[in-house]
Amino acid sequence: MQNAALKIKKTIANDVYTRLRNQIIACTLRPGAKINIQALCAEMDVSLGAVREALSKLSAEGLVDAFEQRGYAVAEVSIEDLRELTAARIKIEQECICSAIDHRTLDWETEIVAALHRLSNTPYILEGTTLLDPAWAKAHHAFHAALVAACDNRWLLRMRSQLYDQSERYRQVSVPVARVKRDVKTEHDAIATAVLKHDKDEVRGLITAHLEKTTSIVIEALKDMT
Repeated sequence: MQNAALKIKKTIANDVYTRLRNQIIACTLRPGAKINIQALCAEMDVSLGAVREALSKLSAEGLVDAFEQRGYAVAEVSIEDLRELTAARIKIEQECICSAIDHRTLDWETEIVAALHRLSNTPYILEGTTLLDPAWAKAHHAFHAALVAACDNRWLLRMRSQLYDQSERYRQVSVPVARVKRDVKTEHDAIATAVLKHDKDEVRGLITAHLEKTTSIVIEALKDMT
């Protein structure tokens, strides 16, 4: 009975963590927003302990800031942080993709083609709004995950996943005010083609250009917001 209770408690805490994490990455909970623990407990119908455990994990991931005697807030975004994040992400993405190329399989290549097709046929902006379409965000995540899926280093993949999620927050917060148009489909096509040709040098260059382009657009959007 005790083991069953502990399992239920852990499952509830993980559910709270997942829900909060998704809201933070999608910017439903905006950067800098204070987190009302009591309100979350009531909204999710969970215990104080479950919410605190979830917030502790999110704090360790850099998605939530903990303040002594002042509670929690969603981590802020900044141009300086984005630049550092992009520099780290470029290096990790390159390593993961090159490792995936070294350990390539036919199934891996097939998944890349399928993920690219889905992404290319999913609208970027939610119809009738200036917001990023959640379906595109999901397809985009799946495409970039497919590129690295054959990487054999789990630690690199974990770091890559964390950096991707941090970057996604910046995309979500900037899309409604972004001024620059880009042909992101062509960029993704080029990356996939280089990967499937197993051309590591070309992949490194394309990934660098792709992520730096995103960063420059987001930075201009952040400047407009300040």
